[in-house]
Amino acid sequence: MIRIELLASAFLCFALTANLHAENWGHWRGSTGNGVSLDAKPPTSWSETENVKWKVAIPGRGSGSPIVWADRVFVVTAVNSGSVSGNQSPSGSRSTLDYVVMCFSRGNGALLWKRVAATATPHEGKHSTNGYASASPCTDGKHLYAHFGSRGLFCYTMGGELKWSRTDFPPMTTRGTFGEGSSPTLAGNLVIVPWDHEGSSFLYGLDKLTGETVWKVERDEPSCWATPFVIAVGGKTQIVMNGQTSARSYDVETGNELWRCGGQTQRPVASAVGANGIVYVGSGFRGSFLGAFRVNGRGDIEGTKAVAWSVDRDTPDIASPLLSDGRLYYHKGKSGLLTCLDAVSGKPHYTATRIPEVNSTYASPIAAGGHVYLTGRGGNTVVIEDSDQLQIVSTNSLGEPVDATPAAVGNELFIRGQNHLFCISK
Repeated sequence: MIRIELLASAFLCFALTANLHAENWGHWRGSTGNGVSLDAKPPTSWSETENVKWKVAIPGRGSGSPIVWADRVFVVTAVNSGSVSGNQSPSGSRSTLDYVVMCFSRGNGALLWKRVAATATPHEGKHSTNGYASASPCTDGKHLYAHFGSRGLFCYTMGGELKWSRTDFPPMTTRGTFGEGSSPTLAGNLVIVPWDHEGSSFLYGLDKLTGETVWKVERDEPSCWATPFVIAVGGKTQIVMNGQTSARSYDVETGNELWRCGGQTQRPVASAVGANGIVYVGSGFRGSFLGAFRVNGRGDIEGTKAVAWSVDRDTPDIASPLLSDGRLYYHKGKSGLLTCLDAVSGKPHYTATRIPEVNSTYASPIAAGGHVYLTGRGGNTVVIEDSDQLQIVSTNSLGEPVDATPAAVGNELFIRGQNHLFCISK
């Protein structure tokens, strides 16, 4: 009887842990990095008053996306130092800012803790549509990693205790003083931190428990706002990064470059996605290119069989692609025009198709529960079937602009608007 009870207890613990892991969104592109939740079934319809479980005001402006782990929701922001309202300085001016990490209760939206990671005056400006806290945090359920670019990388416990920080990165000088926004990514025991700008560019692999540099690799790349993508094939893990000069892959253990392929356009922003040994990397500013690359290639793979296929029109700019159930979705440039391709062959299911009431896009598409969620900067989210045919299910709005990518967890959808964080739930 004791053995049976112990086995039952162990099984229950395993089931609870598995369920807990399933209902997490620890990275702004989800657990796979592809923008997909494999088990969430959030609502497909809502409004300012319908299916809003809670909403809380978020001071400051930012496109850093919310992440969710267990019973907690995390966001970052930057506000005038000492400001109660969090109102930003007039466009073009720079004042001293508090760079803030906020943790909310998933159940009712109550603020559990808030930490000022740094207080500093930005050394350069930003794009008029953005704030000074554009990178999204990430977590493994034990620690939270918040990246504020030149202000530093900060590691907290889930309860808000600062474990370590790195504030010794060189200041970034971004193209057009557009500001900083690449997000860190967890890969095993490392935090991968991109550092592409108009100065010397690098990719860092840091020990996630101490913040110490495990490896640091130079990149001959100008400003890039993409986030690293992690893919494991044949027992080996690769880090894939977009770049104006080339899309590249790095060995996670050493930081050594494994392969590269040219063809990307200027100042890339969209992050890679991938599965089954193929990654998809694209950009769409002052040109168009998206390639499907086999990760077993080595060296310069341009023009080789390691390039499965490529397209040269209607490719994404700000919003990253979505890879779901063998389909690759992406917007044309910054518009709402949507393309859906067969991920294996690159053949289109439909191309550059207008999505009503989604005109301009920063937020990346996500998929959950057999649906795809497309969010425009005006605040409308159009839900479509996750299928080969374009079938619109609903059009929804929360009454304020949205630039951040939503998070789908369990039966809930978390959306960060310009002024509020919303929990959408039946």
